[in-house]
Amino acid sequence: MDSKALFGKITLVFLAVQVFFLSFDANGQSKALKSQIKAHYDQEKIRSLIARFERENTINQQRMAQIANKKDWQMTEKALDGTVVALRDIGTDGTPLFYTTLMDPTSKVSRANTLYQDGLLGLQLDGKGMEVGVWDAGPARTTHQEFDTRAINADGSEAVSSHATLVTGTLISSGVKEKAKGVAYAARAVTHDWTRDKIEVAEAAANGLLLSNHSYGIATDRVPDWYFGSYIKVSQDWDDIMYNAPYYLMVAAAGNAQHSYDNESPNYGKTQDGFDLLLGFTTSKNGITVAGANTRIDNKGELRAASVATYSSFGPVDDGRVKPDLAGDGTAIFSTTSNTNASYASSTGTSMATPGVTGALLLLQEYHEELFGTFMRAATLKGLALHTADDIAAPGPDYKMGWGIINTKKAAEVLAQRDYSTLISEEHLLQGESYSVTVKAQKGEKLMASLSWTDPKGTYTNRGELNATTAALTNDLDIRITKDGKEYLPWKLNPAKADAKAKHGDNRVDPYERIEIDNAEGEYTITISHKGMLAHASQDFSLLVSGASLSLCTTDTPEEPVLVSASPTGVTVGWEALEETLFELAYREQESNTWQMATLWEDEMELSDLQLGKVYEVRLRTVCTENLASPFSETLQFRFDGSSTPAWSNNQPLSYQQELQLSVYPNPTTAQINIEASLSPDAMYSIVATSGNIVKKGKINGAIQVADMASGLYVLVVQDYSGKKMTKFYKN
Repeated sequence: MDSKALFGKITLVFLAVQVFFLSFDANGQSKALKSQIKAHYDQEKIRSLIARFERENTINQQRMAQIANKKDWQMTEKALDGTVVALRDIGTDGTPLFYTTLMDPTSKVSRANTLYQDGLLGLQLDGKGMEVGVWDAGPARTTHQEFDTRAINADGSEAVSSHATLVTGTLISSGVKEKAKGVAYAARAVTHDWTRDKIEVAEAAANGLLLSNHSYGIATDRVPDWYFGSYIKVSQDWDDIMYNAPYYLMVAAAGNAQHSYDNESPNYGKTQDGFDLLLGFTTSKNGITVAGANTRIDNKGELRAASVATYSSFGPVDDGRVKPDLAGDGTAIFSTTSNTNASYASSTGTSMATPGVTGALLLLQEYHEELFGTFMRAATLKGLALHTADDIAAPGPDYKMGWGIINTKKAAEVLAQRDYSTLISEEHLLQGESYSVTVKAQKGEKLMASLSWTDPKGTYTNRGELNATTAALTNDLDIRITKDGKEYLPWKLNPAKADAKAKHGDNRVDPYERIEIDNAEGEYTITISHKGMLAHASQDFSLLVSGASLSLCTTDTPEEPVLVSASPTGVTVGWEALEETLFELAYREQESNTWQMATLWEDEMELSDLQLGKVYEVRLRTVCTENLASPFSETLQFRFDGSSTPAWSNNQPLSYQQELQLSVYPNPTTAQINIEASLSPDAMYSIVATSGNIVKKGKINGAIQVADMASGLYVLVVQDYSGKKMTKFYKN
């Protein structure tokens, strides 16, 4: 890759809703950035979708009221433990669907804390200026001391939800009580009642919403067994929203039904095994479904132990897709409650795991906009989160925690190293076409490539078939990696053997595929293609690659510059040339507080208009991408005397300096060179080839042997307390 190019670059059914502590990120961007997102959308299609949802909602509200009245049901019930169950939808088969909250963090678990001002990465990210949407049993208590003015009651309801307040606190609490500090603690949250969730989300997405949090779902004890794992109309509707608003991503809780015994006919194992318990929008293709995990993270952000939580619902979905997608810790999460403006409590469940993930995703969008001036498509954001998750136990995904524990630190590093050791590319595939790119692997590292896309809504929805295996996938894209005739295939799971390890093969069900090659070496070709006919004759996709060597640039700290020559008006400083490397030179007069900066591809620079008798400082670093640079070198310090041989030094008092005069003999030479200079016993030398590589170095102790060197022109660099000096010699 040309290094210089790097810089040009969610049947309405009676739903017993279970809130799963989810979070939603939205509208946190400027008007200009919102307009950019909206410009990508077919607003007429979204308006038509919203109108359909409105018509269906009106009809279902009437049907639900009739059924509740006939059966003497309460439309909404609240248990002593705060759990809310509400009749919210009717399935295509007439089943009443009840929504329920899912209670049973956070920043450290997701590693989002590493992105804070005092975090390991020092990125100063906190969600300020970003906005997240929360749909729940009701709006949060917006007057809580943790929210300032950053929590909005979008429905204008006087009733508040304790569950929604817990979720919102996990997302945005400012840290009045440090233990309750939210993941995106400076962001704004817009909270909603779940009554019109699809309609409101579609409207918000059309206006630039990036993320929404849904810590609720269909109650598992009130549906027939065929509902579990099914791709139903609810699943389809949410996929339709995300496809028509491709920058919007729904984050949903998997549920807490692992030991409910509610599915008597799971698609794998026995009821008590806990498989096949996902319902409704958690089986959608395009969103992220979050499982609960127990984790132990050290102070460096490294995962030391992890296991699926005993409450968390398992997949698979009936067509075998990887669900849940990710896991987060939802155990004993301390957060805000709605009792008073200063009340708190600890809660457990996927409801609490989900906002931890949502908040982390919001910070990643903030970081991407900071680095590149735009937000990621939802497929890119989802792909990034899955690509960088901490794999647990056996390699590859599983039906308990999906691709693993979210790792925001690793995801942020992948963003920062784009075009250096990682590739993040948003592309477009037309019918009958393929896309290929060749990358060089970093020797000894794992080469990993992920393909992610927001798929059109599934054309098939289940209407009563138990454990139907018809794939919900509409556009079947494929990723392959080849090298020297060998083909590498992506991970895949088998729902008929849901407890087995993942294998490699042709994945025909997931809108996310990943290939991993351990100890990769050399060049590999990554190819994206498709099977059959593409709906709409095209498909956007995102490609993410890590473990690659996309540039010969190095982020190692360079040697400090050396003085090459001087004139009555300035000096020329030089340094070792490096291939595909941009240099940033910083210089200043010693008494100044301001560094003058220059960027250049060359290996030397003239500093002109210097003042006589002034001491100057010069330092150097390499720049490998627009966001990735080395640390600065040690500082070269010199006094400008206006002569061709100014006094100069490195980190030594100038009063002790003497001019370093340097010559070598014989020149040309065949066996050795002798240095003619007044040197201390600590003097060091380096011999630099014209390629810029150091071929020999050491302490100067008599003649330097060069007989073993190839013939050619070399530069001898001598460093002593009096500074550095260079001279050329020729080896026959």
